[in-house]
Amino acid sequence: MKRKFSLIILLSLSLAAFGQKKESVSIKEKALTEQFKNDYKKKTYNKFEGKIVVKDNQIQFDDKTIFYDKSDKLTSLILREGLIYPQLLTDYQMEKFIEESTDKTQKRFLRLQKNPRAGFDVNNVKLSNTTELTFLESSPKAKRFRVTCKDSKLGNLIQYLFELTNKNADKETSMEEFVKNSTLTYLQQQRLD
Repeated sequence: MKRKFSLIILLSLSLAAFGQKKESVSIKEKALTEQFKNDYKKKTYNKFEGKIVVKDNQIQFDDKTIFYDKSDKLTSLILREGLIYPQLLTDYQMEKFIEESTDKTQKRFLRLQKNPRAGFDVNNVKLSNTTELTFLESSPKAKRFRVTCKDSKLGNLIQYLFELTNKNADKETSMEEFVKNSTLTYLQQQRLD
């Protein structure tokens, strides 16, 4: 009798623990779905037009560098294709500041700078863990992803959500072919609530 009772308690506690883990994942997925639903503004970004040099675990975009893990094939492919690059992230951060800042003094100070982009400079960062967000897909022509960006100087992590669009893709298109023929159509820093 004691064994049955112990087994029932153990089983019920296990089910409760597994139920909580699934719920927390669905809450994150729901938040991402809401973020795409509310903040989605499609925009076509240009691929990098400068010189791309690949060395070991880093890719140099003219004079800016991004590091990555060699084992992370998706991040490597996206970087090699020039879809995401430091100058793009710098411009994004600057635009984000200008749009979201309500402090007129800071905006005025920014305009007076010789090189206003310098304060937002993205260089020597590491991109990793690019993950396709399959629960957000609406069409085989558009895929949505999340990537982690680590700035070693500041010691902080930023996650970006982005969308790649390939007008010629279908359900049979491999990820490599999809990325090679795609354009970046959405970029946003993920809210970490």
